[in-house]
Amino acid sequence: MEIASKGILSKNEVINSKYTVLLFIKNGSNAQTYRVKGLDGKLYFLKLFNYSKLHRSQFDIEGNLLEIEFLKQIDHPNIVKYRDNGEIVIENQKYAFLVLDFIAGETIADKIIREDVLDEYDVRQFSVGILNGLKYLHTQDNCIIHNEITPQNIMLDLSGDIPVVKIIDFGYARSFHSSNKSFYKEGLNPNYMASECFNNIFSPQSDLYSVGALMFQTLFGLPPWFKEVSKFKSDRIKLEELILEERQKPLSLPNITSSNLNINDYIFNIIKKALHSNTDIRFKTADDFIKALNGDIEDIDLDSSNVKSQKESISKKETKPVSARKNKGFNSIAGMQSLKDKLINDIIDLLNDKEGAERYGLTIPNGMLLYGPPGCGKTFFAERFAEEAGFNYQYIRSSDLASIYVHGSQEKIGKLFKEARDNAPTILCFDELDALVPNREKVNNVSQSGEVNEFLTQLNNCGEDGIFVIGTTNNPNSIDPAILRAGRMDIKVFIPPPDEPARSALFELYLKDKPLDFGINYNKLALLTENYVVSDIVLIVQEVSRSMRKSRGRITMEALENMIKSIKPSVAVLDIKRYEQIRNVMEKSEIDTEAENNTRRPIGFRSQK
Repeated sequence: MEIASKGILSKNEVINSKYTVLLFIKNGSNAQTYRVKGLDGKLYFLKLFNYSKLHRSQFDIEGNLLEIEFLKQIDHPNIVKYRDNGEIVIENQKYAFLVLDFIAGETIADKIIREDVLDEYDVRQFSVGILNGLKYLHTQDNCIIHNEITPQNIMLDLSGDIPVVKIIDFGYARSFHSSNKSFYKEGLNPNYMASECFNNIFSPQSDLYSVGALMFQTLFGLPPWFKEVSKFKSDRIKLEELILEERQKPLSLPNITSSNLNINDYIFNIIKKALHSNTDIRFKTADDFIKALNGDIEDIDLDSSNVKSQKESISKKETKPVSARKNKGFNSIAGMQSLKDKLINDIIDLLNDKEGAERYGLTIPNGMLLYGPPGCGKTFFAERFAEEAGFNYQYIRSSDLASIYVHGSQEKIGKLFKEARDNAPTILCFDELDALVPNREKVNNVSQSGEVNEFLTQLNNCGEDGIFVIGTTNNPNSIDPAILRAGRMDIKVFIPPPDEPARSALFELYLKDKPLDFGINYNKLALLTENYVVSDIVLIVQEVSRSMRKSRGRITMEALENMIKSIKPSVAVLDIKRYEQIRNVMEKSEIDTEAENNTRRPIGFRSQK
C-alpha cells in the first residue's frame, strides 16, 4: 500500500467497500481526517483513529470509543452529524473509523486568519449557534461536556445562504457524571480552558468559559490572558501556573490595533461574566448565555457579592450611582410625557429638595407601585426613574430574599434596608412585589406573614432616611392591602400598553441609527400595532433587523408591515380591559384614602378637579 506524504490512507483507497479517499485533511495526536466519497456519490469526513495511540479514558467501560458513541446519539443542527463507523486493519494495526457529514466551509480559526478579527454582529450570531449546540449536549439525560471549544473545532457551514455553526471533534468529550480521572488534558490548549479544568474538574460551565474565550479572540485577535503554549511543551504544569497567575489580573484588551477595540460595554461585560474566576458569577447554563447575547438581560451582573454564604445572608450588592449609567433617564422612554412630568414634579423634585418639602409641610414619599400588563416596561420605567432622580439604584427579585431558614427572609429584608440607608439616597426596586408581600388573609404561611410585617416596618417613614421604594407587579390585587395604605406605597402608577403616539415614538426610538430605507411611516406603524406592548415592538424591530442583516439590505416599510402581520400582541384584549378595571379600583381607593386621612395629603396621580 502506498503511504501518503502525510496520511496513512492513500488517495483513491476504498475503506470498508463504501468510502473512497479523496484528500488528506489534517493529522491529530491520535487521529487523522480525510475527505471521502460514499457509494451514494456524496462527500463525507472520515476520521481514522489509531487504537494504539488512544488514551484509556477515551473508551467506555465496554471498550467502545467514546467519541463515536457520543456522536451516534447526537442530532442537532449546530453539531456535525454522524453517518457511519467501523474498524479496519492496516499493516497489522487495528484502526477505528468514523464517518461524518461533509461540511462545505471553514473553521473559525481559518476565518480569523483571513479577517484578523470578526464583526461584533457575526460573533454574536456564531456564539449563539455554539451555545445552542452546547445547550443540547448539556441537557441530554447523559449530560455531555465537549471540553474543547476552540477556533479549530467550530466550523462555519457555507453551503447555504446563511452560515451555520457546527461543533466538531468530540475527542475530549466526556459525560458530566464520569470520574474526574477520565479527564485527559494532554493536547488541550489551556488558553481556552476554565481554571477548574486544570484540576481535572469539567462541567457545563467550563464549556461556557471556552465560548467566552473564543468570543474574546474573535473580537480582539488573541485569547484572554494569552500565553504562548509552544514555549512550554515540556512543562505543562508551569504553563498552567502562569495562566492562573495571569487570570488574577483584571481582563484587559490586547495591545493591538483593532477596529473592535470600541466594542460596546454590554458585549464586553458578557465576555467578562463568561470568563469570571468565580463560578458562582459565571453563566450557569447555555440558555442564560444565549439570553444575554440576545439582549434579554438588561444588566450583566459581575458583582461577586451576589454569591450567597452558607447562612444565606443578604447579598451586599454594590449600589452604583445611576448617573454613571449610559441611559438618560426619562429621555430613554418614548411617550408618556404627562406621567413623566407628574413624577418629576410630585416625587423626584420633592426627594431632591428635602429641606423645601419640610419648609412647606410636604411629606417625603416612601414608595410607589408600578402595575400593569406584562411587557409594558415597568422595570425599565423604574430604572429610568432612578436615573432621572440621580439616586443609587438596587433591583431585587423576590427570589433574592428567599431563605430555607425560619425568619431568614425577614432578616434579609432588614439587612437590605439597612444597606440602603448606609448608601442613601437609594431607590429599592422590588420586582414582582406580589410574590414578596402577598395578602396575609390568603396565605397560611406564618413565615410569609412575618415577611410582610417586616417589610411594613421597614417601609414606614423610610423616605425620611433617603430610601424610596418602587414595587412592580402584574397582579396588584394579590398584594397585602396594608402595603398600599397611606404613608407606605400609596402612590400607584398604571403602566399601560403604549398609546398610538407612544407606539410611534417607540418605533422611531428603536429604529434610530439602523440602516433605513426611505418612506418609513411611524404613524402608520403605530396604527398597525394597536394593543401591542413595548416588548412586542422591540421584538418586531429586532426580527426585521436580523432579516435585513442577512441580505445586507436597508429596513423597509414593507418589511416592518410584514413582520407586524406575523407577530401578534402578547397581551390579550380581555386582559387589557381587566387591568383597566383594576386601575379604576386603584384610583377610587386613592380618593377614599385621601378623604379618610385629610390630615395628610398623599402625593398621587389622579386628575385634579
